[in-house]
Amino acid sequence: MRTLAAVPGRRSVVDYSLQRRAVLADVYAGRTGLFEVCDASPYLSRAAKYHGEPTDIACPLCRKERLTRVNYVYGEHLGATAGQAKTEAELARMDGAQQEFSVYCVEVCRGCGWNHLDFSYVLGVEPAPGHQPRRSRRRAATE
Repeated sequence: MRTLAAVPGRRSVVDYSLQRRAVLADVYAGRTGLFEVCDASPYLSRAAKYHGEPTDIACPLCRKERLTRVNYVYGEHLGATAGQAKTEAELARMDGAQQEFSVYCVEVCRGCGWNHLDFSYVLGVEPAPGHQPRRSRRRAATE
């Protein structure tokens, strides 16, 4: 049974398990080929190897390997950190130190290349109520 990672402060969780089940049903029924779903990029495979966290969940396709969970962070205020893979411990540290950012958790089989977006959520310091994000002062050129 899969569970969401235990990261305190997590909010706005989106679970993609229904989409995962639909993709797997299509594979099992022969409507989708393995080459279409076992397509982990070299970057994702490398992130799984060095930054991923192993799970107890067997790969739903090859059933030989355990899945690895990779967390990617994205946010307007993250700068060069945006798009990087982070461990659960790093996410916990970032939660109180960064403004609001999104985390996307991808499950990866390092054996066959299966990968799927597992869930996403928001971490970081919540903006004050009524606080609007600062807009750029640049204006479009007008004639």
